[in-house]
Amino acid sequence: MPPTRLGPCCLAFSGSDGECKESWVSAKEQEPGGLRLRAFLPLLKKAAQGSSSSELSCSKAAIINMSSIAGSIEEIRLSENVQYISYRCSKAALNMLTKCQSLGYRQHGILCAALHPGWVQTDMGSSAGHKPPLTVDVSVQGMLNVLCSLSEKDTGTFLDWEGKVVHW
Repeated sequence: MPPTRLGPCCLAFSGSDGECKESWVSAKEQEPGGLRLRAFLPLLKKAAQGSSSSELSCSKAAIINMSSIAGSIEEIRLSENVQYISYRCSKAALNMLTKCQSLGYRQHGILCAALHPGWVQTDMGSSAGHKPPLTVDVSVQGMLNVLCSLSEKDTGTFLDWEGKVVHW
């Protein structure tokens, strides 16, 4: 069952007043190629300040970066195909960004975490000729469950779709 209440979140969740949706459209129009955090940051700060809770959570304000276990330096396996080096490096950089964001935005009441969706049955996931174990629906439901359970202790962490810690 999907969560009933997630607050403003850079993962494309929006507040009930529609403010994030308007800013999202505006940010996409102004900056082709994707959204920029600076477009969302004032909205996230406003949501965090307006929350009655003092604890960090996704129901208050959160930045959730979609990462991959491929960006984990500790979990790398030498036997894996080296053709994905640039992808791995970009995810490792995203993980560093997540940790930096968690240190910088905690004071503003914004939770920051990186999330690995698992090995999912998508065009990218199936590209090596093996069938991934997770369907998109199972991965998304798992990530939504994780998002609903995130709290102060999880800011600055790297978790998988089941809520298990992934080593940096």
